[in-house]
Amino acid sequence: MDYTITLTDTEQKSMEFIAVDVNEWITNAAKVRASKAKDQIIAINAAHCNANSIAIAVGSDAQVAQAYSLGLVSKATDEEKGATS
Repeated sequence: MDYTITLTDTEQKSMEFIAVDVNEWITNAAKVRASKAKDQIIAINAAHCNANSIAIAVGSDAQVAQAYSLGLVSKATDEEKGATS
C-alpha cells in the first residue's frame, strides 16, 4: 500500500536536518511502528487462543487476520467511533 504525505517547506528542511533520505526515514518509521503493532496483535491472538483452546493460525499474516476475525482487535478508526458515540 502506498501513502502520500505533504510537508511544508519548513517541515522538509527540518527533516533534511535529521535524515539523509527523508522518504526512507518516513518509510522506516511507519514500517517499524507497523511491526510493533503486529507483534502486539499476535500476542493478543495467542493469549486468547491458548486460553480458549483455539488452534492458532500459521504465520504472522494469518494470525493478524485471525485476531481481526475473532474480534480481538479492530481498526483504530473503529475504536475512535466507539469512544465518540
